[in-house]
Amino acid sequence: MTEENDEAWKELSEISADPPEMRDQCSQCRRPITVCWCPGLPKTPLCPQSRIIILQHPAEVKRCLRTAPMLSLSLEQNKCLLFRGKKFPSKHEGLMEILKEENTILLYPSVDAVDINELPKVGVNGQRPYNLSMYHSSPCLSSLKACKLVQNTASSYVIRTQPAEGCLSTLESGAFSLSILENQSWYKDAMLGPLHYLCKFQLENGAVTHQSKEFLIKQKTYPKLVGKRLARQLKISSNAIHN
Repeated sequence: MTEENDEAWKELSEISADPPEMRDQCSQCRRPITVCWCPGLPKTPLCPQSRIIILQHPAEVKRCLRTAPMLSLSLEQNKCLLFRGKKFPSKHEGLMEILKEENTILLYPSVDAVDINELPKVGVNGQRPYNLSMYHSSPCLSSLKACKLVQNTASSYVIRTQPAEGCLSTLESGAFSLSILENQSWYKDAMLGPLHYLCKFQLENGAVTHQSKEFLIKQKTYPKLVGKRLARQLKISSNAIHN
């Protein structure tokens, strides 16, 4: 036992006290250089008349593959603002003023949401909340005029499981909305570049394409047990998207 203990202590003493060497990071996206998606960004950030405001749930920050940074870096600095929290406006400086502006609209498939194509093509503040709980816990959001994207295009974010058929990533929602509101169809392709770049890299290095939870459940191939709450949310999401 003594010899084994001595050997164990020797191995412990040889462990470096310094933190492990970090991989070089991109100064823009803050991702390791080897998995940076910045080459897919527009050569020059876009400067639309409209402005996008993202209301982000804190849990989203923990995800390593997020598209909100792609949206932010695709636009001029003052054209994409991000507020993080579970309830809004809370203590978010400047958000209440934005919510009170006459041209602020909410991108959310609520019951009363109109097709975004029906909105006047003028500069607007587009709000996008991340999930159902945030929407219901923030009464001020329900008072805003809501719109939704009505399109049959499947998400290009194929390396992540979407909750329902027709759901889009934050980047795609912003890109599609701006291309419609600004009447600039090329915005969509220009802004989706980093997402296509990311997915291509991931698929070439072992990632696989994902189907939506709704699709997997219908096919009875979803690996997790679906509870009543998830089933209800999927039904609401599906109805909101397809109606």
